[in-house]
Amino acid sequence: MSIETNSQETPIEYAKRATRETAKRLARFFSIRLVLQIITIIIGVYITILVANMGGYVDTILKASIIEEVNMEVSAMVSEKDIPREMREQMVRDLVEERERLAGLDQPFITRSFHHLWNGLTLNFGRARFMVSDHGSRMVRNIILERLPATLLLMGTSQLLLFFVTLSIALAVSRHYGSFWDKLIVAMSPTSSIPPWFYGIFLILIFAAWLKVLPFSGMVDAPPPPTKLGYFLNVLKHLILPAGSLFISSFFINTYSWRTFFLIYSSEDYVDMAKAKGLGDRAIERRYILRPTLPSIITSFALLMVGIWTGATLTETIFNWPGLGTTIYTAISKYDTAVIVGTTIIQAYMLGITVFFLDFLYAIVDPRVKLGGGK
Repeated sequence: MSIETNSQETPIEYAKRATRETAKRLARFFSIRLVLQIITIIIGVYITILVANMGGYVDTILKASIIEEVNMEVSAMVSEKDIPREMREQMVRDLVEERERLAGLDQPFITRSFHHLWNGLTLNFGRARFMVSDHGSRMVRNIILERLPATLLLMGTSQLLLFFVTLSIALAVSRHYGSFWDKLIVAMSPTSSIPPWFYGIFLILIFAAWLKVLPFSGMVDAPPPPTKLGYFLNVLKHLILPAGSLFISSFFINTYSWRTFFLIYSSEDYVDMAKAKGLGDRAIERRYILRPTLPSIITSFALLMVGIWTGATLTETIFNWPGLGTTIYTAISKYDTAVIVGTTIIQAYMLGITVFFLDFLYAIVDPRVKLGGGK
C-alpha cells in the first residue's frame, strides 16, 4: 500500500508519517497472523483430544479396566474371609465409583474434553495413567522431557545431515543435466517410497546380525561406559543405524526434488542473460538461482526443525530408541490419552511458532511479500 505525499509536508514529517503507517501495517499483519495461528492450534488440539479418546469410547475401555482391577483386588482381600456376597458387591461398587470419580469418568466426556483442552493449551498435561518415566514419575511433562533429548539427537542428526547434503548434491547435479549422476538420482528417487523402518530392518540384518559391527538397538550399552568420552562414542555407535535408515529413506527423493527446483530456475531468461554477460557459474548460482529459491529453502528448513520434535515412531520402536516416537507408540498401545495429547500439543505449538516466524523471514528475503493490502 503506497503512502501519498502531501505537498505541505516537510521531508522529516513525511518520513515520520511513513514510519507510523508502516508500523500500523506491521502490527495489523502480524496480529491477524497470530490470531489465526492461535485458532488453528486450538482446533488442532481439540481434534487431537477427540481422536485420542475415540470420541469418548476410551472411557468405556477405562471403565472396564477399573472394574476388572477392583474385582481382582476385592477378590484378593476377601479370599480368606467369610464375607456375604451382597457386601462384597457393595465394596466393588464403592471402589469403582471412587476410582471413576478420581479419573473424572463421572462427568460427561464433552465436559471433560473442554477441560482437557484448557489444560493442554496451558501445558498442564497432568498425570499418565499407565506410563512412568525412568525415575518413576507419572507426570506427563517429566515423561516428555526425559524422552525429548534422545529424539532431538536422532532426528537432529539425520534431518540436518539430510538437508544440507541433498541441497549441496542437488545443486551440483543441476549443473550437469543429463549426466550419469543426474540419471542415477532420477532412477533411484522411487526407492524413497520405502519407509525408513523397512530400511532399518535391513541395516540391522546386515550390520548387526551378519557383520556384527554395530549394535542391534538401544541408545547405549548396558552397563554404559564409565567415562564421558566412552559414553559419547558409544551413543554415536548406536546412532549410526537409526539415523542411517532415516537418511537413506529420503535421500534420493529430496535430492531429486531440489535438483528439479534448481533446474527450473536455471532455465529462466535472466540466467541466460547473466551467462551472456560472462558471469561465472558460482556467481550465477548465488545471485540468480539460490536467491529466488531462498523462501522455499527456508520453508523446508523450518518444517524440518518442526519434524525434529516429532520423532519417528516406527523407526524408534524398531531400534528401541528411547525417544518421543517410542513414547507415542507405547501410549497409543496402552490408551494413555494424557501422553498422546501432551506430545501432540508440543508439536502443535512448535509448528505454530515456526509458521509465525516464517512470515518475518519471508518479508525479509522475498521482496514480493507485501505486509497488507493495497497497491
